Amino acid sequence: MNLKELSQMLGLSQTTISRALNGYPEVNEDTRQRVLKAAKETGYRPNRAAQRLATGKAGSIGLIMPISPDHSSDMHFAEFQSGLAEASIEHDFHFVIMPSRAEDEEQAIRWLVASGSVDGYYLAYIRERDPRIAMAKSLSLPFIVHGRSFGLDLDYPFLDVDNEGAFYDATRFLLQLGHTRVALLNGQADLDFACRRRHGAEKALAERGLILDPRHTRHSFMSDEQGYRGMKEILAGPARPTAVLCASTVLALGAVRAMNELGLKLGTDISLIAHDDELPLLKPENFSTPLTTTRSSLRAAGLRVGERLIAMIQQSEPAPPAQELWKVELVVRASTGPVPA
Repeated sequence: MNLKELSQMLGLSQTTISRALNGYPEVNEDTRQRVLKAAKETGYRPNRAAQRLATGKAGSIGLIMPISPDHSSDMHFAEFQSGLAEASIEHDFHFVIMPSRAEDEEQAIRWLVASGSVDGYYLAYIRERDPRIAMAKSLSLPFIVHGRSFGLDLDYPFLDVDNEGAFYDATRFLLQLGHTRVALLNGQADLDFACRRRHGAEKALAERGLILDPRHTRHSFMSDEQGYRGMKEILAGPARPTAVLCASTVLALGAVRAMNELGLKLGTDISLIAHDDELPLLKPENFSTPLTTTRSSLRAAGLRVGERLIAMIQQSEPAPPAQELWKVELVVRASTGPVPA
């Protein structure tokens, strides 16, 4: 099925069909839905090159894939990408992926924008006072930030979860159970979400006149191995904590392994709360002792970022909100209990 045949079948001009498929506002909704339905049933797909010439749009969204020789692939990034892919498939958009080392990321974004191969892009792994945001605001293409940048004005489009509120609530829950020595296995210290989660824990502790002991705090890439090493070091040190907050269920997997080696019973000898990104291969309820978690789906965030970015590109009406902050749910399971005597 080509455009001419689809035009003859529907009794509509080729221009109307192209405009309907590309989201032009002057095409009424009934006609748009009729065209979309016929295209789906007949398997019609627009010629990308012709579409780009006609509309000036590439039909693609861009992303930078962070590459580091020190780290293996990140399942958190992959899960977010799955949600983004769902939105792209739904709206017939493509991905353009540009790998980059962290120190070259700003230049990589400039190249991606200048290439003309994308209509919009998103920024991830946001850091405090992240310079990429000012750069993105100076460029010509729509963009959206997954997260926020601590220390900058909130004058850019973003989607974030309330990381500070999540770990504030988690720490308060531990305090209510009698815990006063709380450890933290966190993400990398320069990443915004890790800063906000640390601040949330510190705020709750400060309300009781307590501090987050630096000896009981670790910042690292969020892997099983880093969770194991961090927890093992903390448990071998002075004033052993009675509870631990983990920034990911992946870190928690390693932390639990370190506890098991010492014969500590989770939920009795030591309590643990992890952040659950709803990773399909690591469900907190499937741990030998089900984990208490703060929960927010990375896949859902990726889907929403994709939908919003495509709506910005297509200038859809009504326009999506420019900024979203998602609340996080505390799910209590068996890994938390009263402070041991």
